[in-house]
Amino acid sequence: MHTGKQRFQSVSHAYRRFHAFQSVEPVKSVTRSHWKHAFGWVAAALMLLASSGGSFAAEARVLRAGAATSNITPALGVSLDGVISQNGPALHVRDELHARCLVLDDGTERIALVVCDSTMMAGFVIEEAKKIIQEQSGLPPDRVLVSATHAHSMPRAIRITEEPEDLEYLRFLARRIADGVQRAVNNLAPAKIGWGRGAKPEFVHNRRWFVEPSELGANPFGEAGEVVKMNPGRKARLLRPAGPVDPEVFVLSVQHADGRPLALLANYGLHYVGGIPRGVVSADYFGVFADRIQQLLKADRQEPAFVGIMANGTSGDVNAIDLTAPAQSHPPYEEMTLIAHAVADEVFRVYDRIEHRSDLTLAMREITLPLRVRKPDAARLAWAKPLHASGQAKFAAGRPLTQPEVYAREAMYLKDYPHVTPVKIQAIRIGDLAIGAAPSEIFAETGLAIKAASPFKATFVITLANGFYGYLPTPQQHKWGGYETWDARSSCLEIEAEPKIRATMLELLDQLAAKHRMSQ
Repeated sequence: MHTGKQRFQSVSHAYRRFHAFQSVEPVKSVTRSHWKHAFGWVAAALMLLASSGGSFAAEARVLRAGAATSNITPALGVSLDGVISQNGPALHVRDELHARCLVLDDGTERIALVVCDSTMMAGFVIEEAKKIIQEQSGLPPDRVLVSATHAHSMPRAIRITEEPEDLEYLRFLARRIADGVQRAVNNLAPAKIGWGRGAKPEFVHNRRWFVEPSELGANPFGEAGEVVKMNPGRKARLLRPAGPVDPEVFVLSVQHADGRPLALLANYGLHYVGGIPRGVVSADYFGVFADRIQQLLKADRQEPAFVGIMANGTSGDVNAIDLTAPAQSHPPYEEMTLIAHAVADEVFRVYDRIEHRSDLTLAMREITLPLRVRKPDAARLAWAKPLHASGQAKFAAGRPLTQPEVYAREAMYLKDYPHVTPVKIQAIRIGDLAIGAAPSEIFAETGLAIKAASPFKATFVITLANGFYGYLPTPQQHKWGGYETWDARSSCLEIEAEPKIRATMLELLDQLAAKHRMSQ
């Protein structure tokens, strides 16, 4: 059993080896293997510090935080195509894309939260990023949350195509996410944390509507009987929305020990804003918000710079279009700027009342939940094969596909999917605050149900985290039909996936709450 003094000597020795390694010349002779050993020495040193007993442990247990951004902008020419959408390649970059990283450490537990300007990210891309993170910093994969904002003016990092430049972007993205986390680790400093809640109801509208039956035709598979339509338009005979919205804007604020803003993570259930020309890369309102909240807080722009972050809440059935109001025409980028600034104003109002504390403890849990995939049956494949053949010929000729051809292609993809897929569900505790995360486009009603049933005083949910499995309609929403329920890579999990994911997330939250009560 090491004494505190012996541990301190071991820690000092590890850091001396690391600093000696840094001075090795020439730099070009340093391999990645050397770096892995160096980071291993640092990780060992940190573990020794965290495990020290007596007064040494008490002195080491200091709440720290670090934040950083990592540029993940694609090269021009990288595909912006989606699962269903046909957007073509990136032609211009209006504003850079980033992985926005926040690392928290209470002296015993360390966690990382990453929000990427990406429409969606496949699990294998995120797993590669987490593998590199663990090699560099010793941070285990189950202590890292990586999510996408889901704006549509970005690449879909799920291997949409096999083009070399698109595959290279996936490797680049994983590497840059890991770099951002390591830089945030490098920036760790004494900190204090607080949170608060506001609301911006005027920008969130459920996009799924019950409409007059005459407004509904057959779905892309030629089937009739659906009663809900996504974005039916203002001229449609609207009856009522098919679900609620969540107007809450949640604010997690991190300050340096002296009160200077270090990072701010907001969470809002708005799908994205859009209004961005085809082929233009942009972080949408998520990027504008990050810049605006930095301006409002008058936060540092020099390294280590303040990092503003907006994560996507439970917005799978929510957008910014109010179909009950007259249409308004906005020049490109104007609406996303207007909404981002209005949400930032609300966040700034909430921020002014937040009490920050440095005595908070952290905890994180992860479960891998096996869920079935809705694979096409023989009848669906018989329908899809001829349409898929015609679609391939059109695609090769540079012509757009019809909606049935798109879904025929999706059926051919899904037939090769596994029957069961592992889905990661996470929960994080920061003091009396809880954060849930799942790799789907979760509907607002599910997010509200999780908040209502959570054992914590405050809870919010981050979507499109640690992978992508498409929309997550409730079983009832599946019965009603509509775009979000149609079988494709954008909606492929079993019909009972929503109650299973919701129950699993609440189970994790209960575990964290029980452990927190026992430790007090």
